Amino acid sequence: MPLHLQFGTDDLLRCRFALSPLCETHEAVRTLRRTDRHSYHLPWLRRIHDAVAELDLTPLWLLMPRQAGYTPDFLGPPPTAAAGASAVSFADELARVRAVDPGLAREEIARSLECTPGAAESPRGRAMLADPARAVRELADLTERAWEALLAPDWPRLRDLLEADIAYRARQLAEEGLEGLFADLRPGLTWRDGTLSVRTKSRELMVQELRGRGVMLMPSAFIWPDVVSGFAPPWQPTVIYPARGVGGLWQRPTPDAVKALARLMGANRAAVLGELQEPASTTALASRLGLAPSSVSAHLTALRDAGLLTSRRVHHQVLYERTPLGIALLGGNGSQP
Repeated sequence: MPLHLQFGTDDLLRCRFALSPLCETHEAVRTLRRTDRHSYHLPWLRRIHDAVAELDLTPLWLLMPRQAGYTPDFLGPPPTAAAGASAVSFADELARVRAVDPGLAREEIARSLECTPGAAESPRGRAMLADPARAVRELADLTERAWEALLAPDWPRLRDLLEADIAYRARQLAEEGLEGLFADLRPGLTWRDGTLSVRTKSRELMVQELRGRGVMLMPSAFIWPDVVSGFAPPWQPTVIYPARGVGGLWQRPTPDAVKALARLMGANRAAVLGELQEPASTTALASRLGLAPSSVSAHLTALRDAGLLTSRRVHHQVLYERTPLGIALLGGNGSQP
């Protein structure tokens, strides 16, 4: 069922973008056991395998229901408006987690545990509910270890991807307005008559009036294929959506792979596949590669029919993006840049 975010006039003026290394850390932790997210992140997963083995992530996973459910908002509170789009640091965000009121933390932990049968009655669940202040400290400590082991070494690359998405969305907002922006974020989002509807896995219809707080829009490299929203008071209403270009985040075409693909499918077709580090249209690819649009269109059709690309329409354009199979082919032997 959808979540309906109802906008007033003031809310339209208070839509803004942000990055959150803290939220990315928790989505990375969630990705470790979400096999539907693995396809784009296999190189990263292989590289962090040993680091994951040294972490006991069970306390965090207990609060991340496998199916539809609620994860405590205090674990990944949206950045404050004063932080700006990308100035927030992991240390500052973690300090907000450590400072959360234990009473609020217990309410959110209890709500989360109810989503998993038997979780509240488990020894760890009972301990969290009995001493929420201690639970907050332990969860914050574990989140810090997860950040250092899983994301900190790659944060510059991830930040570049997320900032590039924000720059693209800002231009889109200027050119097409909120309606165009929301239409392109994800198929699970719809905008109509002042209401942004977010398709969720919840079985209940939810309605949230923004009441002048606006919405924070936050790209994520790890949340695909979902869109996440919610964050009831006291938290800032937020929509977390998949960032553009995730397909090319960890792997780049290796010289040997490109040469091999050129021998297999022809130089121009291999070049088209290699150029799709982020979604692009036929016209854009033709301009970059110096090829006729009709030729690029034929190559794109063949690559899509072979399962190497997917396509989606955004207004008057059709954008093409590599599938996990296309990414794997370009990865060659899987070596890292």
